[in-house]
Amino acid sequence: MHGPTQLFTVIALVSLPTVMYGGYALMGVMRDRKLTEHQRAMFRAGHAHAGVLLILALVALQILSRTTLPDTTLWIGCFLLLFGILAQSGGFFLHLIPGRGKLGGRMTSAGAVLLGAATLLTAYGVAFA
Repeated sequence: MHGPTQLFTVIALVSLPTVMYGGYALMGVMRDRKLTEHQRAMFRAGHAHAGVLLILALVALQILSRTTLPDTTLWIGCFLLLFGILAQSGGFFLHLIPGRGKLGGRMTSAGAVLLGAATLLTAYGVAFA
């Protein structure tokens, strides 16, 4: 592993403890009952998506590192993963803010598109490169 896949693997691994802390914070939010049921659901969804998508990214990065794709394409794939995860899970957190639900939905959808593109790029790298 080298270059972009190595860097983004480090970023994903360093990000995991922040998601773990998010689980701890979620327990506090649930205990204190300061949020509405909808806000708690969005907090849970954002937290869960962040954790699962980081694990997906670690798998995709391992696969990408074994392809013969050029470094430029690897950088694109890595950024698609990173921004896709941030947008997908971050959109749920925007739902916590009153009046930002529409923006949160758009952001979550954009994240899904970016992650889909990253997954297809990875598949291309396995199949053809």
